[in-house]
Formats: sequence, C-alpha cells, structure tokens
Amino acid sequence: MAQRFQERNVPVIDADVLAREVVASGTEGLRAVVAAFGDEVLLANGSLDRARLGDIVFADPAKRATLNAIIHPRIGELSARRTAELSLLGEPLACYEAALLVENGLAEAFRPLVVVAASPETQAARIATRDGLDQARAMARIAAQRPLEDKLKLADVVVRNDGTLEELKAEADRALHAVLARVGLDPTRYFGQQRP
Repeated sequence: MAQRFQERNVPVIDADVLAREVVASGTEGLRAVVAAFGDEVLLANGSLDRARLGDIVFADPAKRATLNAIIHPRIGELSARRTAELSLLGEPLACYEAALLVENGLAEAFRPLVVVAASPETQAARIATRDGLDQARAMARIAAQRPLEDKLKLADVVVRNDGTLEELKAEADRALHAVLARVGLDPTRYFGQQRP
C-alpha cells in the first residue's frame, strides 16, 4: 500500500528500512545487538544475519524485548529526522509505514491511522515468500504481533489486502482519499484534477 501512496507522490517513511539502517555494518546499533546476542547473529562479512536474529527473538519474548529496546529508540530518532526533513521541504503529508506501530503504542501519534488487514493465512504466505521462511516460522512471527482485531479497533481507515494487486491499489486510493478528507488536504495534489 505504501508503494501506491508513493506513486501518488506521498512521501513514505518505512520503519523496516529504518530498522535496517540502524543496524547496518559499522553502526552503534549493530554493536549493541552483537553485545546483547553475540557474534552468532553476524554473517561472515560482519553484517547482521537478520534471519538468525529473527529465529532467536521470535522464539523468546524476553529476547524480543531486548532487541526492541535496542532498535526502537534508534528507529524513533531516525524517523524524527526524516520527518523534520520532509517538513522543511514543505510536505503537508507523509506515510509512516510500520507493522508494529500499534504494538509500540504509537497509534495516537500517527493519526489518521490506516490499518492494512489480511487473513492470517495470507499474511503467513506472504511472510514465508518474502523472508524465505517455512509456514511454522511465518506463523510464529504473526503470533508475536498484537491481534489484528486490536489494530482494527484503533484504525481510522481499514484497507483489505486479501485480493489482487489491482484491488489493493484501488483500496489504497480509497484510503488516501479518506486520509486527505480527514486532514483537510486537496486531493488534486495527489490525484490530479480527476478522481481515479
């Protein structure tokens, strides 16, 4: 969905991209992760073995909390910098894409909140394909998140994402129109003169 927002010229700050940046080779974030989890979370080239770290933290809530305590403040700082940069450029709207936004208690800071909803089976299949995981490991990652029903209760706009890419694009456009109406921005900035 964020890709569709980008196609509509809405700047996107992706928390997953920020999470990779804060633990990139040579960063203080990576050094903190290695101090907490050991060299076993490093690849031979010294970069983070995200798959290995994922297996460790998704199997143990305490270790997941340790990792979150390391990376979330760093992501927050980097996000604040990116947001400030967009503000200086005069951008009236940005999309902050974060799967764990509700879990991290940030829903109120990112209103209107758009929640993308898909069935657990669809989510697991997509995670397995994206990350090269088996079904059980993909389901463990979903189980570690807050239930979708809780997120839907907090949503201002819901996007259903069990269908085709074309259906998702239409849902994303509908969501963007709803967001623009809520914040009082002219849709022609993002959609041109005619609504698609």
